[in-house]
Amino acid sequence: MNRTDVCNKQYQELFGGERGVHPTDPEFMDILQKFIFGEVSQVGELDNKMRELITISVLTALQTLPQLSAHVQAALNVGLTPTQIREALYNCAPFIGFPKTLNAIAAMNEVFVKNGIALPLKDEATVTEDNRFDVGHSIQSPFYGNEIKEKYKDIPNGMGNKLADFLTELCFGDFYSRTGLSIQTRELLAVCVLTALGQTGPLKAHREGNLKAGNTIETIYAALLQCVPYVGFPLVFAAMDAIKD
Repeated sequence: MNRTDVCNKQYQELFGGERGVHPTDPEFMDILQKFIFGEVSQVGELDNKMRELITISVLTALQTLPQLSAHVQAALNVGLTPTQIREALYNCAPFIGFPKTLNAIAAMNEVFVKNGIALPLKDEATVTEDNRFDVGHSIQSPFYGNEIKEKYKDIPNGMGNKLADFLTELCFGDFYSRTGLSIQTRELLAVCVLTALGQTGPLKAHREGNLKAGNTIETIYAALLQCVPYVGFPLVFAAMDAIKD
């Protein structure tokens, strides 16, 4: 099949209908669709479920909510569960903050309601107030050790240590410990969110975290290529350089 045929097939699977002619900007939409669905979607061994998890994570980081809504629907269409979709958005919170994540959750829930999905979804938390640090540390330590605590230990009045504890408790305790997505998937999505944010420093650490979690370097590169249509070439080149280095 040529890329137009591939695009049409992929579009049908994701959005449940044939590509129409855009009423005001048909040329731009044709270029966009053929590139995303006719070319990028064919590179690497990512399936459509993983591609949509990456896409909704990146769109959440970018706060492009109309496109996020469309891809939440696409994620449902390719067989992702509401829980998996929700967890991908929740996973963004330590990287982009709570307000942006709340915006994305509101857009996601609107799509869920339109699809007759009852809210709230089932609780996926596994930690308690008493053990969230210990559970978080047990997840964080094999991947990252005490890197953050060591880096900021000289900040006065123990605030550096507190910052490190916040990371352990929130990112790894409250979020990474949740059921619904594997840690391997969460790490891959983290790389894509960091790419969208232009955060090449943390990308170097998360390259190692991904490899330890079981992702191959080929999978990481394929995930970065999936980001190209949504974040542009410069940010992906910067991410590639960080990963390569």
